[in-house]
Amino acid sequence: MEELDVAEAGPGEVVVGVEYGGVCGTDAHLWSGRLDIPTPVVLGHEGLGTVERIGAGGLADANGEPLAVGDTVMWASSISCGSCVPCRMHEEPTLCERRTTYGVNLPVANAPGPSGSWSERMVLRAGTSVVKLPAGVPPASAMSLACAGPTMIHALYGRRPVRLGESVVVQGSGPVGLAAAAMAQLAGAAQVIVVGGPESRLAVARRLGIGDHHIDIIDGMDAAAALAEVRALTGGYGADLVIECAGAPDAVPQGIAMARRGGSYLVVGQYTDRGEVAVNPHQLVHRQLSLLGSWGFTGAHLVAYVNLLPALTARFDLASLVTEFPMADCEEALRQVGTGGVLKAVLRP
Repeated sequence: MEELDVAEAGPGEVVVGVEYGGVCGTDAHLWSGRLDIPTPVVLGHEGLGTVERIGAGGLADANGEPLAVGDTVMWASSISCGSCVPCRMHEEPTLCERRTTYGVNLPVANAPGPSGSWSERMVLRAGTSVVKLPAGVPPASAMSLACAGPTMIHALYGRRPVRLGESVVVQGSGPVGLAAAAMAQLAGAAQVIVVGGPESRLAVARRLGIGDHHIDIIDGMDAAAALAEVRALTGGYGADLVIECAGAPDAVPQGIAMARRGGSYLVVGQYTDRGEVAVNPHQLVHRQLSLLGSWGFTGAHLVAYVNLLPALTARFDLASLVTEFPMADCEEALRQVGTGGVLKAVLRP
């Protein structure tokens, strides 16, 4: 643990006292060296806190509401530059060539104090999307899907939406998979089939009512049996939409096989390069599949997630997904996330 000076809030900036710093699967990848980042860096790209200081001239949140000291807020993890080719020409700020991300590529040397949420307080730079937490939403519930939620907002809004009455398969039962399943249900899917594991995670999903059917592909069925079960549940055809949220390369050919002819396969979970797998291109053509990828999220997606929280928390007990750790136990939290020992870990300063 180190002490860093926290600068005053400049124009367009906000100093927040951090109440929760989320521990994401990406943080476990960073800790294990799977992603190249500048160091030393304060980790934490998911956060929730209280406004302590606001830069001169005041500031409104992303919904246009004036910010005030004492407001409980969440903030987007990244700031896109707005001027590179993906931002300016392709309208794809998630693919920004100069994107800065809290807790990832803002090293201590370049930051006005901590630039990650694994800290007592941090400065939110000008251009950060900041949004007030809706009244009545418990902070722990908001943190349960703090990264997974906006990631799936991007995937299911900007890349391939769930259509009313569709059958949806979700591969993976971690936070991203549970976010995908819950949002598919809110969007009007006729049935949502969660293919994941271990059984303890599927049991949580059943208890919360996330997903209509649950298939254990870790300890219960092999890939062939899981495919047969998906087809049986979908009238022999396969799902209209399959969403990959597992992060395991082997899940990709399995997921392609679970989609019906003319269906869609949406890949979200492959955030780090864990190697190649064999895919039969004839299956893509013969079954006329739509294959899409979705990378990260923007401030707009974070705001949409926060605005959706009243509906999500009214239907699902999201706070029960969260396990709290004191900041000093961050390495244990990382181990638990890496091994799947907890569904969602958060740090408390």
